[in-house]
Formats: sequence, C-alpha cells, structure tokens
Amino acid sequence: MLWDRDTLVAATGGVACGAWGAVKGVSIDTRTIQKGDLFVALKDTRDGHDFVGAALEAGAGAALVSHVPEGVAADAPLLMADSPLFALESLGIAARARAKAAKVIAVTGSAGKTSVKDALASILSPQEATHASAKSYNNHWGVPLTLARMAQETRYGIFEIGMNHSGEIAPLTRMVRPHIAVITNVLPAHLGNFDSEADIAAAKAEIMEGVMPGGHIVLNRDNRWFDLLATKAQALGLNIISFGEGAEASARLLKLSQKAESASVEADILGERVLFKLNTAGRHQAINALAVLAAAKLAGADLARCALGLGQWKPGDGRGARRRIRLDAIDPKSAFLLIDESYNANPASVVAALETLSLAQPDKTPTGRLGRRIAVLGDMLELGGEADRLHREIADAPPMQAVDQVFACGPHCKTLYDALPKAKRGAWMPDSQSLAPLVKAEMHAGDVIMVKGSLGSAMAVIVTALDALGHGRKKR
Repeated sequence: MLWDRDTLVAATGGVACGAWGAVKGVSIDTRTIQKGDLFVALKDTRDGHDFVGAALEAGAGAALVSHVPEGVAADAPLLMADSPLFALESLGIAARARAKAAKVIAVTGSAGKTSVKDALASILSPQEATHASAKSYNNHWGVPLTLARMAQETRYGIFEIGMNHSGEIAPLTRMVRPHIAVITNVLPAHLGNFDSEADIAAAKAEIMEGVMPGGHIVLNRDNRWFDLLATKAQALGLNIISFGEGAEASARLLKLSQKAESASVEADILGERVLFKLNTAGRHQAINALAVLAAAKLAGADLARCALGLGQWKPGDGRGARRRIRLDAIDPKSAFLLIDESYNANPASVVAALETLSLAQPDKTPTGRLGRRIAVLGDMLELGGEADRLHREIADAPPMQAVDQVFACGPHCKTLYDALPKAKRGAWMPDSQSLAPLVKAEMHAGDVIMVKGSLGSAMAVIVTALDALGHGRKKR
C-alpha cells in the first residue's frame, strides 16, 4: 500500500466517490498503469479525463479527476478535486513530509543530470530503500508525480529537476526540499529562452532555494559560473562542495585512464581516496561521477560500496548506451557498435559525445578492412540567434579530427555539415526521417556510429532504424 483512502482525501483536499480503498501506486499513463494504481487525469497535450475509463478497465484502484468523465459511471472509484495537478502537487508535498527518515538529493544542470540521477539510484539502492525519478520526469508534473510515488520508508530520495525558462525550478525544489542539491554544469542550453548564459546560471541556481537549512550544494568547480553559483549558496548559508579537476575541488579527479568502452578513475572524495571503474568512456562521465560520489557521501552512504557500485552502472538509452548490432545472425564478426546519445544535445555535450566516439576503436572485418568512426548529428535546439554559429563551431572541435564521416540533419546542422572537409561529409537531409535510410545503407561491419541531437530533432528515429539492421540481415 502506498496511500490509503483517508490519507489521499486529506492530502489532496478532494472528495472520494464510489467504493475503493488503498492504492499501490500513482500513474498518469494508461499504457503503463498497474493494478491498484491511482490514475491522475492531467491536462497536458491531451486531457487525461478522456482515458479514465480505460485506466479503470486496466485495473486502476481509483482516478483523480475534476469531474466525472463522459462514459464513466457516477459511482466509479473517483477522487474529485478542482485541479488534478494541484491535488497531485499537494499529494507530493504530503509524501515528502511523511518520509521523515529520507535523505533527499535533487539534481539539475544543463547536461548530465539524468545520468547523475540514475547513477545515484544505482549505487544507493543496494544500501537502503531508494526512490528516484523515472525517466526524465523533471518538470511541473514530473516532480510532484515522483514525490507522490515515494514510500514513507524511503531512506534515499533522488529527484531530477529541469527547466526551459527562469522561475521553473524554484517551486519544484521547494516541494522536494532536498538536503543535498547538485548542479552538474551550466552550459548554453535553452539559450534561445534567455538573454545570456548568466541568466541560465541564475535559473539553475534556483535549486538552492529549496535546500533544507544547513544543507549542501554540490557545484562544478571547473564551470565558468562556479563563482556566481557559490555566491548565491553563501548568501543562503549552504555548505558548498565542489567537484572537478582543479586542486581546490572538494571531490577531485586525480587520474583518469580511458579505454574504448570504459575508464579507470582515481579520485579524492571529500578527503577520502577512491579507485573505481566506469563502464563508459568520456572525461565528462568521470567528472559527473565525482558529483555522484560526493552527493552519496554527504547523504551518509558507504563511499567504498558506492565507488564499487559505479562499476555496475551503465548510461541509459539515449544517454550513451552502447550495443553491438550484428548485420548477420550467424557471423559474430559482422557487427557494428552503436553509441546512442540521441536523447538531447547542446554544444558542450556534443563535443563530449564526439570525444567518446574518438576513443572508440573500430574493428577489423574478416577481409581486413578497418571500420570507421561515424557521427550522426541532429540540430541542437533552443539556441536562439547563436544557433548557426554554435553549430558551425562543432566542425572545428578537436575530437572531430578522429571522425571519419558525418551525417547530419536539420537546418542548423547544415552549417556544421558545410563547414566540414568534403572527405568527412556523408550526407545531410532536412530531418531525421529522411536521413535514416541513408545512414542505414552506409553501415558496415566494424564501424562505430554515434547518434546525437536534441530531443526535438527526433534522432531516436535513426537509432530505431539502426537497431532494425540487427534482425538477421545478411553480411555485406
């Protein structure tokens, strides 16, 4: 049981109708609803009230609604509230209040926040009851939904908080009330929605406003906006913990040895030296790991176990996940390596992904042919008037020198593509849908291919197309 009926009514201020009791979970999606869940009928791109009947048929224990939906019986198990979103927020606040033993960590940043959140969940869950945001549920409904799902016995709560505009993080962090907040970095992401990068830093700094008195803020010491963020933290009386490569960092990278698909890291975490392995390459992943371990230690976790646990964590789909795709169902040497970075992109994360690609080692085919490093890039969005310049600069990024061929899509990526040497140009198309068949046709055994772009560029279309090549296609 997650919530009983009386507590739900008290927490939401709603009115219970029909016969129902406790609920086991909270859901907003009929496609993933579990038996006994409370279905919340939110209004977003679609009105959740249109799906209440389907949710109840799928086994929902009750539905949180503003009115009895058409086709739903008046005596159905319903919880009536003027605003389901406001009621969900109230439920989340109640969940946070009752989880008195939980150490709560909130994570934001221009890049890496989901990976940091996922890594924290991976290393903390073997130690104590851990609750974390699902997927990238980091917005005005995702954060209260994640809170509402948090069990009373939770010992570690990990929340991702995102934003596209100023003023969005502040109300969410005040709901979460973290003991520890992490800002992974401040980069020119969503620049089109801000007057300057300094304004982005100020928006990220809003996460500090909800930190519990005497709490900690974990900041990237190598980021150009560290001083601005630290000044706000000092004004709020927070304990500043920094991470990075410099000697002043509280969590400091001492040594990094990288291979094609892994890295060995030596670090000093708040005065304690640790060695650990990462099942992914890229200096940015090692730097993020410092923030993960610092936050975990501040939360009271066993640092040695956390460092060991990082060796079991792997990036998720769209965030650096790797898989070998065989072009022939029988011949194991017929594979190419896919690095899936398709979820999102900004200038710094694209350069980091290219660095990861540059470290990957193409294989030799049975004929002796060496595979290629191929980058498939989609537009980086929300960069405003700087978009074309920032795309063009990617062509001159140092790790681009190790890339053999580039495929690109989107109007801004055209400037990147045209700035490349002709020998590197694979193809450019207006969108990912039209680029996908060209990329598929170019794949050979031994290749390493990295796919990266903003979510709105729909680069997952290309990942899906490449995955489909692994369904028994004959060797070429």
